[in-house]
Amino acid sequence: MRGGRFDETGARTGGKRRVGVRSLVAIGLASLTTLLGLSAVPATPQAGAATGAVAVMPLGDSLTGGPGCWRAPLWTELQNSGYTDVDFVGTQPGGGCDLAVWDGDNEGHGGALAIDTADQNLLPGWLTASNPDIVMMNFGTNDIWNRRETADIITAFDTLVDQMRQHNASMRILVAQIAPVAPSGCDTCQPATIELNAAMEPWAATRTTSQSPITLVDHWTGWDPVADTIDGVHQSDSGNQKMAATWFTALTTALGAPVTSPSASASASASGSTPPVTSPSQSPTSTTQSCTATYVVTGSWQGGFQAEIEVTAGPAAIDAWTVAWTLAEDQSITQSWNATIVTSGTAVTATGVAWNRALPASATTSFGLIGTGGGAEPVAVPPVSCIAV
Repeated sequence: MRGGRFDETGARTGGKRRVGVRSLVAIGLASLTTLLGLSAVPATPQAGAATGAVAVMPLGDSLTGGPGCWRAPLWTELQNSGYTDVDFVGTQPGGGCDLAVWDGDNEGHGGALAIDTADQNLLPGWLTASNPDIVMMNFGTNDIWNRRETADIITAFDTLVDQMRQHNASMRILVAQIAPVAPSGCDTCQPATIELNAAMEPWAATRTTSQSPITLVDHWTGWDPVADTIDGVHQSDSGNQKMAATWFTALTTALGAPVTSPSASASASASGSTPPVTSPSQSPTSTTQSCTATYVVTGSWQGGFQAEIEVTAGPAAIDAWTVAWTLAEDQSITQSWNATIVTSGTAVTATGVAWNRALPASATTSFGLIGTGGGAEPVAVPPVSCIAV
């Protein structure tokens, strides 16, 4: 756009230099070094992943770097689910988010456009500094805000993917189909987002390879740009939870089975959510192989909720388990992890996956889900049953 452009804060920038009014507006969101430019690497590059760990680079703009704390609950859920060998990497620091300890490294740059990142050849330096195995890319919001053409954004994606593969021929690439936004003064943002997300489908299909697969990650579905953001763009607490859960499903699929057995955990709940409530399973009927299950509502918000179900084997080892419950009439399940979930009407069954299907005696695992439905009232906890074989 001639005469400058706008970033996620709504401030005008003066061309390709990333200084000026935006720096003054966004100074509270990141360090001055970050805001003055997407300079490729710091003077002392950070080391890549810890030895033996899988290096994962969250890449994008302020929706990746901050504000917004979706990387914190994602990291916590990975740890709680047994993915203790994951190392978030990037030249940008992270922290806070009401967690004393978590891995905040990332490559999220406030105001960044995919087109500029590609044209200015910024990514190769970041890749060299951090050496990722997997890239989680969420670009396009600022390009759309600045009325860049969809075809030009896709061309930039091509360049970025080429650069990733030049650095690592086996790079696993997760690409966000971006969430809807509703900033003031951008009546073209919504239709342009729909157009870009649709264009990603054939693009990913033609660019993916068996050696370096590209996976699209749907952040559009179920996203409310009013309830899930603080300003029509940046995530609120409920948005952080939704974004973390969406990335979790895609990332754990790319990672495969965890290196350690998933442990029971309670996910961070959305702001203003009701306290966790639980429902124990019915008493097991088997005197040999048996299991129990406990359903915990870990977060709720207007029109949605998050739950975790803990499964515990009885006094004997079990080869497999199935948990069953019934949804309320207005509920549906939109995402799940660490289990295969099948619904038929309101009836739900969940079975274990490869790494948590069989349990030693008295061992525990857990799986989680995000659902829609429910209003301002606390989400009802359904009775659950567990059958072991």
